Amino acid sequence: MFVADGIDQPHPIASMPGVVQHTRDSLRAAAADAVAAGVGGLMLFGVPRAQDKDAVGSAGTDPDGILNVALRDLAKDLGDATVLMADTCLDEFTDHGHCGVLDEQGRVDNDATLARYVELAVAQAESGAHVVSPSGMMDGQVGAIRCGLDAAGYTDVVILAYAAKFASAFYGPFRDAVACSLSGDRRTYQQDPGNAREALREIELDLAEGADIVMVKPALGYLDVVAAAAEISPVPVAAYQVSGEYAMISAAAANGWIDERAAAVESLTSIRRAGADIVLTYWAASAAGWLS
Repeated sequence: MFVADGIDQPHPIASMPGVVQHTRDSLRAAAADAVAAGVGGLMLFGVPRAQDKDAVGSAGTDPDGILNVALRDLAKDLGDATVLMADTCLDEFTDHGHCGVLDEQGRVDNDATLARYVELAVAQAESGAHVVSPSGMMDGQVGAIRCGLDAAGYTDVVILAYAAKFASAFYGPFRDAVACSLSGDRRTYQQDPGNAREALREIELDLAEGADIVMVKPALGYLDVVAAAAEISPVPVAAYQVSGEYAMISAAAANGWIDERAAAVESLTSIRRAGADIVLTYWAASAAGWLS
């Protein structure tokens, strides 16, 4: 779910039919409806105002930043009725749109980024997140965040690691949803779509650092990686059915070419069949009703 600063009514995302950027109030209502429908958890993404973005993503750690205030809203409203998850990354908050801090040559500085991720995770835990979700694919991110959370007294906060996040062509609608400022690509720190072996190594590294859940992203194009992860992982495996996967089915259904409900359920079933214990999907609220 997306929550945006500086809007006074929900803003439809053109490339993701049925998905909106929420206001704080509309997010609270939609979250309550989703939980009532049976959704097991909510992943929140914050969309700051353009003027609040900077080189280090300060709005992400600001206690009054949109993501942190939204987490506090939902923690107050919902308590432990659902699992509150927060995207622990900088790309929504930086003026350059990358997932990390850049060095003087414009390259992502892994170690400087880890320090920011720790600050993000602690801010999100303070705001009520049960789960923090580092998605930037920095080396050592899980270990750094675990140490930071433990030092701050948040030993029970779960780390859902985007352990195998591929440099995919299917993220386009999401970047619209978070008004991402990215110019260029993220191929220097996200996974090569053709390299499953490296993806499994990344999963093993995150497990060794203490990840409580490991996630593969995207899902449908990487079901082999989901299955391989399920074979080796002693912790739950998640898969993210990303914006482009959602948009393809939604667009085809809008044109009358396929049945949306049947295709959506079939796609979700394939992800579970591959071995995912948890599925992140934009159909969550609808699917909870369809499958009840």
